[in-house]
Amino acid sequence: MTTSSPSALRNRDPILSVLRTALPSRGLVLEIASGTGEHVTHFARTFPAVTFQPTDLDAAARAGIDARTAADGAVNVRTALALDAAGDDWPVRHADAILCVNMIHISPWAATEGLARGAGRVIAPGGVLFLYGPYRRAGAHTTPSNEAFDRSLRERNPSWGVRDLEAVSALVRAQGFSSPEIHEMPANNLSLVFRRATS
Repeated sequence: MTTSSPSALRNRDPILSVLRTALPSRGLVLEIASGTGEHVTHFARTFPAVTFQPTDLDAAARAGIDARTAADGAVNVRTALALDAAGDDWPVRHADAILCVNMIHISPWAATEGLARGAGRVIAPGGVLFLYGPYRRAGAHTTPSNEAFDRSLRERNPSWGVRDLEAVSALVRAQGFSSPEIHEMPANNLSLVFRRATS
């Protein structure tokens, strides 16, 4: 049985509009924290020459991803793997791009640090790291609703919260990536496209 995320249904097409210009036309795309699998199966239909590797730390989520992949007949989506973004022992050693949607604000900061390190290890020169979610900019929330959302996240788990764009960018740039291309998205979210230097 597969589960559905209302936010994934709302944001998958706006995200796809950015990915059309950001992802390679072929190769391997690693998704971190795939959740329900709705994003990866949706994107796979648009990029038939790309192989997608979903991952999630939660075993039930991985089972749901595989069930959704089978139900959708997504032949270019691999079996979901266990991956802890905060750790350094990832099951994938090379990818042409990494996608990470709505993880950074609902995980400890160590997961973002690990994501940046992993991107530095795994993504080839010229590859892409794509991040999506809410961010603070210049030390401030962009809207009152994002501030309220941040407060609710921290009440649920003190290690969670809306992160500073500049702090996330600094982590990724330290791994040899460009400053992000920033795309304004619906519901006060941002898409960030970091490109790995080619030399």
